[in-house]
Amino acid sequence: MMDGLGHVIVTGAAGYIGSSLCGELLRRGYRVTALDELLFGGEPILAYFSDPNFQFVKVNVWEERALRDNIRRDWQKPVAVFHLAALAGFPACQAVGRQVAWRYNVESTQRVFAQAEDLGVERFIYASTYSNYGLSPQGEAVTEETPLHPQSLYAETKVASEEYLLNQKVSSCSPIIFRLATLYGLSPRMRFDLIVNQFVLEAYYRRELLIYQRGYSRSFVHLNDALRGILLGLDSPLELIRGQVYNLGSEEGNYTKDQIVALILKRLPETHVSYKDMTFGGDMRDITVSYEKISRQLNFQTQYKVEDGIREVLHALQAGVFREPFDARYRNAQFIVQ
Repeated sequence: MMDGLGHVIVTGAAGYIGSSLCGELLRRGYRVTALDELLFGGEPILAYFSDPNFQFVKVNVWEERALRDNIRRDWQKPVAVFHLAALAGFPACQAVGRQVAWRYNVESTQRVFAQAEDLGVERFIYASTYSNYGLSPQGEAVTEETPLHPQSLYAETKVASEEYLLNQKVSSCSPIIFRLATLYGLSPRMRFDLIVNQFVLEAYYRRELLIYQRGYSRSFVHLNDALRGILLGLDSPLELIRGQVYNLGSEEGNYTKDQIVALILKRLPETHVSYKDMTFGGDMRDITVSYEKISRQLNFQTQYKVEDGIREVLHALQAGVFREPFDARYRNAQFIVQ
């Protein structure tokens, strides 16, 4: 007899998404095997260690037997893998170089999927990014069918991982891919290298913002909405979502950087804003995204607005929740490119 709702594996479990996802899965009654190398520490998941349905293993998922050697034999076989482990973002990948970024983001995906297949896992839920699109052609909203034109090493690794997974459609393990918009909001593993979170931090503490790529459009989604979307990969009928790619967000989350700044100035009007052209490369996204597919097929709608994220991050800063919030542990690299 299967206990509870089943057993799932989360890679990157101590990360910005993973630390919140583990909590939600435990709340729902799942047994969770959490894997993470702990490059940024394990504090975000400490609260789960007392839960008998939680097992944590410190491991680099690039290792060939990272999953197979760390599954509890007294638990039922996993029904799903949430593969979140990655070097996230353009700065982090550039900082380590192509070879290391490829190992963490592409080879790890291939090895985790192969082990999931061997373990008899039915669903492989992969967190990808809308960065894969690069620029919107003629300013049109990109859909899941739009050709991919990655503008950064990070996006290149995600495109390569997607291509590998989508070539596994005949496998007994079904890949489901979510291309997430830029995240914002509070997490146990907080990040201040994400645009909304970073802008609020700098406006509050420094009373100034330096904006690159001023007129560029981006797409944003609250972490809690992203979690709800990702979990549709677990909840939805397998015959509907097997081998599918979904943009995860909403049209209401499409903003220019100027619009984000304007929302922050409503709460911190004394902030001085200046602009600078980006002349050194980077993730040159200027993009509007369509979320019609996930809305139509999975009935997904977001519940949070950017204003909600600005408010909650600002309140946390005002309350002194974060010690030394400019410290590198709140970022995925030692430097930031907006």
